[in-house]
Amino acid sequence: MRFRTRTSRQAVVLAAVAALGAGLLAGCAEDKSDEPGGSSGGGEGGDGGKGKTTLTVGVFGTFGLKEAGLYDAYMKANPDVVIKQTSIERNENYYPQLLTHLGSGSGLADIQAVEVNNIAEVTATQADKLVDLGKAPGVDKDNFLDWKWQQGTAQNGSTIALGTDVGPQGICYRKDLFEKAGLPTDRDEVGKLWAGDWKKYLDVGKQYKAKAPKDSAFVDGAGGVMAAVTGSYEERFYDKDGKVVYKESAAVKEAWDVASAFATEGLTAKLQQFKPSWDQAFSNGRFATISCPAWMLGYIKEKGGDKAEGKWDVAQAPKPSNWGGSFLVVPKAGKNTEEAAKLAAWLTAPEQQAVLFEERGSFPSSTAAYDLPAVKDAKNPYFEGAPIGEIFAKAAEGAPVQILGPKDLIIAQNLADVGMLQVDQKGKSPDEGWKAAVKSIDNALDE
Repeated sequence: MRFRTRTSRQAVVLAAVAALGAGLLAGCAEDKSDEPGGSSGGGEGGDGGKGKTTLTVGVFGTFGLKEAGLYDAYMKANPDVVIKQTSIERNENYYPQLLTHLGSGSGLADIQAVEVNNIAEVTATQADKLVDLGKAPGVDKDNFLDWKWQQGTAQNGSTIALGTDVGPQGICYRKDLFEKAGLPTDRDEVGKLWAGDWKKYLDVGKQYKAKAPKDSAFVDGAGGVMAAVTGSYEERFYDKDGKVVYKESAAVKEAWDVASAFATEGLTAKLQQFKPSWDQAFSNGRFATISCPAWMLGYIKEKGGDKAEGKWDVAQAPKPSNWGGSFLVVPKAGKNTEEAAKLAAWLTAPEQQAVLFEERGSFPSSTAAYDLPAVKDAKNPYFEGAPIGEIFAKAAEGAPVQILGPKDLIIAQNLADVGMLQVDQKGKSPDEGWKAAVKSIDNALDE
């Protein structure tokens, strides 16, 4: 598995809306060109020299396509094509530039990446500027998760974005701490403890606390719990008509109530995700469980290190849920739209998604990839040989077709960082935390 530097800290922390491959601790936000070299060059494409066609790909962070060797494989099979990639380290810098370039029709790569937190806005406002990839040669709707395909489809019916990865969630847990607390350690038995209900997860937390090892909590923080719960609902912050409904949302109500109970019952380590203290806690046993999408396994291994090897395992989450994922789009302003569409179709085909998972840990959005050995038979040695292909495929296939809105990230961020953080770390009541979050969200949405 891997930890990818792909989004902002805020996006990953809160993107139960679904976020991204993992990687917020990345450095600066400057443009950089990855080999094969060159700039994204405004979609110029054209003759790459010696009669070759240059296709440019614009991404954010360490997206994984280049690192997995997919560009090299495509160029080997298509010697008349040269692929050049550019990357902006953080999505919060990349995405505004993408919108600006789409508006002007210049400065675009032939293929551009889009993070899941931004896909609702892109399909709603930019569809007329993007190629309908649903009609591209080699693209088969049936290869993709239904909910992933729908996320990339605009209201006019055109599928302007093809899914790369998704972030199906499990529950990662410390076997050594569970054993000391008198709880089962077998992953199947652990999954049965909370199967079907996030409130059962809370109940297990109370059982854990009764016999918990000294200085260990059941979960890392209440914010992560809230994000996981909202990720298991179809309707969270917006309804199907595009109306903001987070105040009345059943998903938000359950997530807020469950997460608040974790905080007020003393079941959290009071940690904020992707902060240094959170990183350190993976190796020192500060908490026993965490909601973890497939990409987080690499992060846990990196931060837990040798000290925690053999102590972590992963079980099914109470309900199927998703956190993360990205897409590829082809701007109409490019000069090589036909060739770019072919490349986008190839990069998101089942076989290439399986390679991306095997090499980089990005879990496929293509259900057809789940039957390929690289995914189906995948096991993670660091997590006691957990059958991660099987676990996360089940979660991905069960995740709801989630309604996404243009300000999902703003709502999620304020619910967690303004509201729930006050309850978890500052001792505010759930009602006080909720009021603070609502005030902050409404102010942000009015701007």
